[in-house]
Amino acid sequence: MTPRLDSALTPSRVIEYLDRYIVGQEKAKRAVAVALRNRLRRRVLPPEMAREIVPKNILMVGPTGVGKTEIARRLATLVHAPFIKVEATKFTEVGYVGRDVESMIRDLVEFSVAMVRRRMLEDVQEPALERAEQRLIDALLPRSEKKFAMPDFMKVFGAGADAENEERRSEEDRGQEATRAKLLTMLREGRLADREVDVEVADSAVALPILGGAGMDSMGINLNEMLSGMLPKRSKKRRMKVNEALRILQGEEAEKLIDSDALAQEALEKVQEDGIIFLDELDKVVAKGGASGPDVSREGVQRDLLPIVEGSVVQTRYGPVKTDHILFIAAGAFSGVKPSDLIPELQGRFPIRVELQPLSWENLQQILTEPENSLLKQYSALISTEGVELSFTEEATRAIAELASQMNAEMEDIGARRLHTMLEQLLEEISFDVCDAPVPRIEIDAELVRERLNDLVEDRDIRRYLL
Repeated sequence: MTPRLDSALTPSRVIEYLDRYIVGQEKAKRAVAVALRNRLRRRVLPPEMAREIVPKNILMVGPTGVGKTEIARRLATLVHAPFIKVEATKFTEVGYVGRDVESMIRDLVEFSVAMVRRRMLEDVQEPALERAEQRLIDALLPRSEKKFAMPDFMKVFGAGADAENEERRSEEDRGQEATRAKLLTMLREGRLADREVDVEVADSAVALPILGGAGMDSMGINLNEMLSGMLPKRSKKRRMKVNEALRILQGEEAEKLIDSDALAQEALEKVQEDGIIFLDELDKVVAKGGASGPDVSREGVQRDLLPIVEGSVVQTRYGPVKTDHILFIAAGAFSGVKPSDLIPELQGRFPIRVELQPLSWENLQQILTEPENSLLKQYSALISTEGVELSFTEEATRAIAELASQMNAEMEDIGARRLHTMLEQLLEEISFDVCDAPVPRIEIDAELVRERLNDLVEDRDIRRYLL
């Protein structure tokens, strides 16, 4: 009998989490929540069945600034999955100048390696600290003088003296151990923090650029890393305070405790099983009907993307990666073209299509106030560092949202990104003056909003130079 999944990451709970950061767009949230749950369901199936189940990739269609990227990023954060966002426009067909599509998989692997390394480093901090403390105590203790060692054949003439020397050495060892224990106690209590010490640390020399890197990158080879691995590790003596030396030595010891092979293997597994790639601006590589010039390259990019999305093996410097179970979330405005203009094979690899709606002024007002760490909370927190309380009335937030919605309707619709410009214009004078003439409290009302922003909204000449 197939085991049942727990209720920790049900679609409804995923949507609850996304609602904390993204306003509206329920269809898109439901689509990614179900895709995530299906990925978890696949893991508990028998291996022969799990291999046949491929992820249902998602195509999000909607204008910029409505939450497409944020939905994918927050989803990856929720499950601690390797995630990258790539622009489809930076890829070109093989033979043209530009990056090949396989580089996105190598970038995802690098992200995964960094993620796993951070977790492994956290796990070994305690033993690394103990090793660093011993290295630091070695540097703090005065070096013992080397004494002449008597050859073995001479020892027969002075057996009594030899026993006396052995006893003296054991006393010295006990004294040194007591000194080390005392230094360790002082170090942990912080009484040595400001003392200076000379320590041997790894020399982080800057690698010289090597010609031909682009070609090697396409094969997943890093020449700089290969050569650095062949050369001996260099170290240099530096004089620094004890607390800084302890931090550096702890970092070095933590790196030594990490198994590089286990790190690479775990990172590759996370990419293959949990990886998410957000492929933005997919509409920009759709041919608009021509069969020459850049349209040829655009369709070529789609054909190069196809084997990656379908499932293939990509060589990286950590080993081969199978892309069969990586979740691809593509997005685009598709204002001048339609999703059906994609080549048929690529369309079939994005079976789930969701349309994201433009943001109304009500949505913009919600974005200002409701999400965790919303824009108004961010600006209020920044001003609070000057000892000033900044607040907004409900009428003020509505006025900001209505003016932003009006600008989106009359100009290019950039969604919630318009709010950043509006708030910067609104609070520029306050942010400048609050340092020199602080007041206990500042309240932003609708009248002040219109006074500061009406000129921006109504003056078309100014708007051409602002978002």
